[in-house]
Amino acid sequence: MDQLRFDEGGLLPAVVQDADSLAVLMLGWMDREALERTVAVGEVHFHSRSRGVLWRKGETSGHTLAVVGIVADCDRDALLVLARPRGPTCHTGATSCFHEPLLGNAPREGLTLAPLFATLRQRFAERPAGSYSARLFAEGDLALKKLLEEAGEVVLGAKNGDHENLVWEIADLLYHLAVVMTAQGVTPGEVNQELARRSRGER
Repeated sequence: MDQLRFDEGGLLPAVVQDADSLAVLMLGWMDREALERTVAVGEVHFHSRSRGVLWRKGETSGHTLAVVGIVADCDRDALLVLARPRGPTCHTGATSCFHEPLLGNAPREGLTLAPLFATLRQRFAERPAGSYSARLFAEGDLALKKLLEEAGEVVLGAKNGDHENLVWEIADLLYHLAVVMTAQGVTPGEVNQELARRSRGER
């Protein structure tokens, strides 16, 4: 930390990126205290330039950012924080704070499963009554049976050429796959790494 180059106001810009989907979530500012607190607690903290105080992201909304890793840039005057969001990051309710186009079109989120995985991690930890996801976690074999069942439904949907039904079944398959991944402790980041390894011809 001593090698970091804080600006004249004692601050560093910190870009927060979803550790699983790699979507850019937000930009904040950290002073030494905010960075130390982030490392110590494992949740993203910032320094408020307007109020001049330390604050924890999500301290009001509950949409905190669990830290996975922190990387400095080559000049050591900016940080990239890899985190797992617990809910939407932007105060508008959007997944990312970056959705106001100045040139061209705003980046489309495409297929992002980060909010789903965040919800499933919460369901896995809390096991709320009446939750279908919590029931699947409690009855492990049920989740596996549903995953197999939904895979078959996707095959049938593709064979029948029913586009609307196929979209529905793929959504079901992805949901149940995410449940099994969460239950087994497999993160989307690990799958991304394996796919990247294969794309490099290392398979």
